[in-house]
Amino acid sequence: MKDYVIVSDSCCDLEKPLRDKYSIEYIPMSFSIGEKSFPASLDWERIPVKQFYDTIRGGTRIITSQITSPQFCDSFRRFLDEGKDVLYLACSSALSGSYKASLDAVEKLSAQYPQSEIICIDSLTSCYGLGLLCITASELRQSGKSIKEVARWIEENKLTVNQECCVDKLIYLKMAGRVSASSAFFGGLLNIKPLLISDAKGQNVAIEKVKGKKNAVRRVAERTAERYKSLPYQHVLVSHSDCPEEAEEFKNIIAEALPDKDVEIHVGYIGPIVGASVGPGTLAVYFYGEKVTYNA
Repeated sequence: MKDYVIVSDSCCDLEKPLRDKYSIEYIPMSFSIGEKSFPASLDWERIPVKQFYDTIRGGTRIITSQITSPQFCDSFRRFLDEGKDVLYLACSSALSGSYKASLDAVEKLSAQYPQSEIICIDSLTSCYGLGLLCITASELRQSGKSIKEVARWIEENKLTVNQECCVDKLIYLKMAGRVSASSAFFGGLLNIKPLLISDAKGQNVAIEKVKGKKNAVRRVAERTAERYKSLPYQHVLVSHSDCPEEAEEFKNIIAEALPDKDVEIHVGYIGPIVGASVGPGTLAVYFYGEKVTYNA
């Protein structure tokens, strides 16, 4: 069986220890603060994570950019020249144009590498939801599955990845252009916390609105327990945007709600791409569960 590499992008949020453990590559997107542009590194080399989120706290909008077709060509070519096929798991096409750009790159490269396989998949999710699919793809590869077998499994099961998320302040979504000024104002006035899921089309949508952060966290835990499935390939990943103490408490609440008391829960940061939209204080959990059918 020909060797192949599993590649994602900055929206997978997998930090280096996880990428190394599962042999996952990623192609960085980018973001801009004022006139300065930065690679959207998941290891935060150019700008520390706290500085990034403090910038948002200070009222500065961070602009994000997708991966271009030429960038995909350069990255894919590096693996193809090593004699490897490529399986790219992309951020949801409802959130980023990177998936479409990757298809353009494949069209350009296919004539140059006729013996090579490049498969691009629209994950219909982001953050650790995308990271979860990458981890499972790696485990399937390790078990001896071919690139086509892994791609087929991901396509058939990607909508069983569940996202349950609570955003701290609507003002950050307003800064990113995700909600109207009036919604942000009245939501802040009433201390409303939207609960976000990734729907069947890969959009981040508010499924419920809850008053108060503690109530929102409790409701996320309830929804997680309702949708969670005990599966041999289950992983539970908790992410946060620069609120590590809250994240540890959130992790414990999730753990208490789950039927599998021995399941390991990993905690990490929301990366710069999605973090630029949701802002500081966001908490999210990702897991395999009931198939997502809600379409906003």
